[in-house]
Amino acid sequence: MASPSESRNRSKTAKAAPAAKPKAASSQNAAAQGSAELRKLDQEILKLINKRASLTIKLLERVTDRRVAIYDPHDEDALFKLVEGDNPGPLPGVAVRGVFRQIVSAVRNATRPQRVCYLGPSFSFTHMAAMERFGESADLIPVNTIAAVFEEVNRGHADFGLVPIENSTDGRIIDTLDMFTRLPLRICGEIQLSIHHYLLSRSPRGQVTEIYSKPQALSQCRDWLSRNMPQARLIEVTSTSTAAQIARDKPGAAAVASQQAAVEYGLEVLASSIEDNKENVTRFAVIGDRLMAPTGNDRTSLLLQTSDKPGALVGALESFRQQKLNLTWIESFPLRGAERGYIFFIDLEGHQKDAKVKRALDEVEKHAVRLEILGSYPRSEPRDE
Repeated sequence: MASPSESRNRSKTAKAAPAAKPKAASSQNAAAQGSAELRKLDQEILKLINKRASLTIKLLERVTDRRVAIYDPHDEDALFKLVEGDNPGPLPGVAVRGVFRQIVSAVRNATRPQRVCYLGPSFSFTHMAAMERFGESADLIPVNTIAAVFEEVNRGHADFGLVPIENSTDGRIIDTLDMFTRLPLRICGEIQLSIHHYLLSRSPRGQVTEIYSKPQALSQCRDWLSRNMPQARLIEVTSTSTAAQIARDKPGAAAVASQQAAVEYGLEVLASSIEDNKENVTRFAVIGDRLMAPTGNDRTSLLLQTSDKPGALVGALESFRQQKLNLTWIESFPLRGAERGYIFFIDLEGHQKDAKVKRALDEVEKHAVRLEILGSYPRSEPRDE
C-alpha cells in the first residue's frame, strides 16, 4: 500500500501531465501557419515568374533577328551579374544565377526551341557547360565526337554546338582546332568552367584497384593519384561519364569525374577536388554561323597561315603590336599533307569591327597565305561547375 506522500506525488504528476498538450498544439499551429505563409509566398513567386516570362516573350517577339531571340550571351551574362549583385542572401549567388538561367532558358525555348549539340555523353563537363550557357530547357543533344558536333551545326541540324577548345593544364584541344580548318563555322561565344575532379566509387577507398577516366582528366590528377592511390591502375576511357558507369557496375573500380556524375550514377565521393592545379579551367566554344555584335568586352579568334620562310610570323604579329592589341592565346598546328608549315590559332582582345582590330587585320593579311576570322564574341569569366 502506498504511503500518503507517495499518493500525493502521484496525484501531482497526474495533474501536471496534461500541461504538455497546449505546447504540442501550439507547435502544430505554428507549423500550420508557417506552411500557409510558404504557400502564399509560392503563389506570389509563381505569379511574378510568369509575369516576367510573359514580358520577356513580348520583348523577344519584337526582335527582328530570330537568332538573337534564342541566343544573346551578353545580355544574359549582364542579367546574371546584376541579380548576383542584388542578391541579399541567404541563397548563394550561384544558386540565384541558376534559378534565373532556367527562367531565361524556358522563355527562349518557348519563343523558339533551341537545338544545341555538345560533346557527350550526358553529365560530362561539356554537358555541364551546355547547361550553364543554354539552360536545361534547350534541346541539348549529345554526340560522340567533336567532329560530329561541327557536322551537325554545319548541316543545319542544330542551331549551335558546344566543344572544348583549351584547358589551363593540358592546353589546346587538337580535335576542335582541326575542325576549324575544315568547316566554315564561327565562334559565337565562350564558357569558362573551373573544373574540379572527384574520385568516385561504390567500393571503399582501400579496395579500389582500378581508376577509370578520360585521358585529360587522368592527366590533370596524375600527381594526386600517384601519391594517394599508388596501388590502383589508371585506365583511359572515352569520357568521365563512361568512367562513372564502370565505377557503378564494377567492384573495385573508381572513376575520376564530376560531382554531378556521383549524383547521377549513385556513387560515393571518396575524395574531392583532386586536380593538381586548383586553378584548372576549361574554355568551351559555342559554334554556329552568327556574327556577334560588339559589346566593349570582346575576344576575336583568328586562323592564320603564313608563308614558310624566316620572319613571316614575326611580320604578321608586329601588326598587333603596332595597334597595341593584346594577344591572349597563340597555338601552332602543323599543316596536313605534303605542304610544309603551320597554321596558327590566335586570340586577341577586341572585336573585329573595332577600328584598331580592323587596321591590324588589314596589315596581317599582307603577310598571310590564309587568314580567317573565326569569330568575335563576348569574353567570359571562369565559373564553378
